[in-house]
Amino acid sequence: MRTDLIRKTALTAAGLAFTTGAIAGPLTAAHTAHAATPTASVQTDRKPSGERELKVDYAAQPNFYYCGPAATRNALSVQGKKIDVDAMAKVMGTTEDGTNSINDITPVLNKETGRKAYKSTEIRSTKADDKQTDELRADIVRTIDDGRAVVANIAGTATDTDGNTHTFEGGHYISVIGYRDGGKTVTIADSANPDTASYRISVDNLADWIATRGYTS
Repeated sequence: MRTDLIRKTALTAAGLAFTTGAIAGPLTAAHTAHAATPTASVQTDRKPSGERELKVDYAAQPNFYYCGPAATRNALSVQGKKIDVDAMAKVMGTTEDGTNSINDITPVLNKETGRKAYKSTEIRSTKADDKQTDELRADIVRTIDDGRAVVANIAGTATDTDGNTHTFEGGHYISVIGYRDGGKTVTIADSANPDTASYRISVDNLADWIATRGYTS
């Protein structure tokens, strides 16, 4: 299990366990059951002042270790791009141990976006401080206002605004595709399970979820 900084992050089968009851048993079995699930739009687009959510052509990851390519694929879909996850996995060096680092995802996003719009940001501490949280909030608002989604590497457990917990002890990648309240609350597109494809979380909880890892915006 890799739990160090973003240079050594990965998704493991043992680490993927939802505590909400959405998934029972190994995630590999859950994804086998959902392999034929059709894609669906996660959210609408323009919201009132202080809010915005981008349209996502959502697709669940096809196996337990493709969360990096799947999160990148969902992020790029807000720009109307349809990129094959197998092709992205090959470029990222994804194996059954997962995708090592957010730094393996940033170049793919830049290439497919057509410009050097994305950069990786680390949160090296075990818990995000106020400065790191404020930077994350500003980066999310700026990126989404630019019509792009954020990809984040997270680990551990976080609670969403509905009180549901999401646990990825071995690590996971998610897309951030919207915000409200000026970025205090953000919308997640999560490839792990189409039954929980989208949920909202406070940016404070997200920052702590990213801690020891990183994000690209």
